[in-house]
Amino acid sequence: MDCYFHSNVPSVAPCIECGKAICTTCRDERGGCPSCRLAARVEAATATRPKIAGTIPPRPAPATVHGKVTVATAPDPVESRALVALGYPLWPLALISLLDRKQSRKLRRQAFSALGFNLGMYALWGLLSLIAQVPFVNISAWVILPLLAPLFLVASVYYGIKTWNGEDVRIPVVSSWVDERLPADEID
Repeated sequence: MDCYFHSNVPSVAPCIECGKAICTTCRDERGGCPSCRLAARVEAATATRPKIAGTIPPRPAPATVHGKVTVATAPDPVESRALVALGYPLWPLALISLLDRKQSRKLRRQAFSALGFNLGMYALWGLLSLIAQVPFVNISAWVILPLLAPLFLVASVYYGIKTWNGEDVRIPVVSSWVDERLPADEID
């Protein structure tokens, strides 16, 4: 049988403490092996070492989040808000404001609302003009058609002022269509 610590070296006798087969190189004068001698030294060193007073404190609990963190965003520049606000009465300005890369998603959404408002008013005007051409039905269209221009002017000024002040504009049909394309949770 070979030595426990050296391969291909024949063993002479077993260790008197652990019983492992050891060679003459590993065996000491008492008949012990190197691992038993090392264990005795470690035990002697720890027995003479003074004990450290006190105990190890318990681990602290992991940190928990107590409140929601909000990131402050810079307000939109006055020039960008004015450009989008003027997009309500003058639709090409709303189209131009969409080309601004530094514009926030809120202003981009307002620009789409301005374009939708103008498109809706022009579509309503076109529909009433077509109805005005149909005999016997044209009387109702002729009553509403002259009121459409002042309605457009008042609504566009109202929505423009709200946009310029930084408020969220809600146009009845257009805002729900824009919300589907640009969800409100992605804005801020």
